[in-house]
Amino acid sequence: QVQLVESGGGLVQAGGSLRLSCVASGRTFSDYTMGWFRQAPGKEREFVAAIAWTANSAYYTDSVKGRFTISRDSAKNAVYLQMNSLEPEDTAVYYCAAVRSIGVIIREAPYDYWGQGTQVTVSS
Repeated sequence: QVQLVESGGGLVQAGGSLRLSCVASGRTFSDYTMGWFRQAPGKEREFVAAIAWTANSAYYTDSVKGRFTISRDSAKNAVYLQMNSLEPEDTAVYYCAAVRSIGVIIREAPYDYWGQGTQVTVSS
């Protein structure tokens, strides 16, 4: 059974940092693109960042560029999201997702596997 388990969320003040982790189990994800999405209260889930299986290609939504960094450790079946200079607008439930793909995918629909999410709250 495939599982994605996120951790690292919490409450932080504006300007602070958090590092989210997502550990996958049930299969090897070395040939999967891994992504992070988020859903703020009252809003639809949106793409945040994704990294291709080679780890040589990553893509970010404009609002997090320069502040967030996605990385992966294929040997550990893990993907990370380092979030710096956090803003109240970053408050959301963050989800890890995986899709079998060589290239980065930013659309939500193709992703096959999803975690349960981890809450990130940024206070002003």
